[in-house]
Amino acid sequence: MRIKRGITKRQRHNKVLNAVKGHLGARRRHYRYAKEAVTKAGINAYIGRKQKKRSMRSLWITRINIAARNAGLKYSDMMHGLDLAGININRKMLAQLAVEDIDAFNSYVEIAKKHLVNVQ
Repeated sequence: MRIKRGITKRQRHNKVLNAVKGHLGARRRHYRYAKEAVTKAGINAYIGRKQKKRSMRSLWITRINIAARNAGLKYSDMMHGLDLAGININRKMLAQLAVEDIDAFNSYVEIAKKHLVNVQ
């Protein structure tokens, strides 16, 4: 008795074709092109997850820099001052404070300024 694979093959094809819903033309209708589209989409999604982390960090740094300059300090000086003070707060939290609670952010700026004066 031979083994026929029609059901397995159809299930595998349907899984790929369901993954390309929203694509246009042959990429949605033909398995060969749909498989290529799914593979490429997976690669781009992997790359995009890494790029998202980079762009978010850049955004946080920009927000911190703007708020720090409004308080009279450059971003690099502020981060150096916080490092000298032994304060380990990440850029995401600092950016959040800069946007939502400027008074708390300014207290960090003052701490950084104080420790920068002691070094110079």
